[in-house]
Amino acid sequence: MLNEFVAAKISLNELVHHIVQNGASFRVHYWGVMPEHHDNLPHKHSFFEACYILEGQGIYIDNDCTYPIQKNTMFLSRPDVLHHIESETGLFIIYVGFELIESESNEEWISIMKEAKNCSKVVKDIKEDTIAPLIWKSLLLQASNNKYTPSQELLTCLAYSLIHSLLQTFVPYLNHNNDNHVHKKSSGILAQAKLYIKDNLSSPLKITDIASHLHISNRHLSRLFGTELGVSYSEYVQNERVQKAAILLKKTDLSIKDIVEETGFSNVHYFTRVFTSTMRSSPGRFRSLYTKLKTTKYIE
Repeated sequence: MLNEFVAAKISLNELVHHIVQNGASFRVHYWGVMPEHHDNLPHKHSFFEACYILEGQGIYIDNDCTYPIQKNTMFLSRPDVLHHIESETGLFIIYVGFELIESESNEEWISIMKEAKNCSKVVKDIKEDTIAPLIWKSLLLQASNNKYTPSQELLTCLAYSLIHSLLQTFVPYLNHNNDNHVHKKSSGILAQAKLYIKDNLSSPLKITDIASHLHISNRHLSRLFGTELGVSYSEYVQNERVQKAAILLKKTDLSIKDIVEETGFSNVHYFTRVFTSTMRSSPGRFRSLYTKLKTTKYIE
C-alpha cells in the first residue's frame, strides 16, 4: 500500500489541481503521502490542510491547544492558524492542501468555508470505514492503478467528494444540510405512503402493511404523518376514503354499497355516518345536490 500511495501522490499532483463542481471552485495546492512523519516547526498556511493518520501516534498543536493523534485521527489546519506535529515514533500520514476560489464559487460555498475557518473542533477520531477515509483511499488507489492511465475526470470527481466529506467532518453547517437531506428523504417516504393509500383505498390499509411495504417501522410511519401533515395515519386514510367517495358520488352511478366497497369502508352504516360528519351532508343528499347543479366541481 505504501508504494501505491506514493505513486498516487505523484499522479494526483500532476492531474488534480483545480476542482469545479456543484457551485464550488477549489484550488488544490498539493497532495501528500508521508510514511514517516516526525516533527515539524510551527508554521501557518494561507489555505486549509486536512490530514489523516494511517499509522503511528503523536501530538498535534493547533493555536496553543495540544491534541493526541493516532491511527484514524483526522485533523484540519485552518488558514493563518499556527500549528505543528510532534511524533517520536513517526506517523504514516496522508494530507491535502486546498482553498476555495471565492470569485468562482457561489455564496453557499463561501459561507461553508467561513464556517470551516471558525470550526471549534479541528481534531477527530473517526472509523476507517466511514465516508471520508473510504473516499480518500479510493482516490489514492485509482490514482496509483498501473493497469491504465488514471482518468483525470474520475480523479477530479473523487477529489471533490473527498474535500466535501472532509469539510462535512468538521463543519456544522454541512451537517445541518444533512438534516435537510434527511427531511427530504422522509418526505419521499411519506409521498410513497400517500400514493399507496390513494391506489389501494378498497383494501384494509393497515399501518403495519404499509410500513412493511415501505421497509420502515410502524412508529416511524405514524410519526411522519403527525409531524409533516399534522394528522394521524388513521385520520388521513379516513379523509382519503371520504374524498374518493365524494368523487364517485358526483361522477358515477355506482350504488352506495358499491362505493362503500370501492373506498374500503366496513359497511354502509359506518360509511354514511363518517361521510355525513365530514361533509355535513348525507351521501344521498350530496349526490342529488351535484346532480341538480349538473357540475362535477367539488369545493372542500
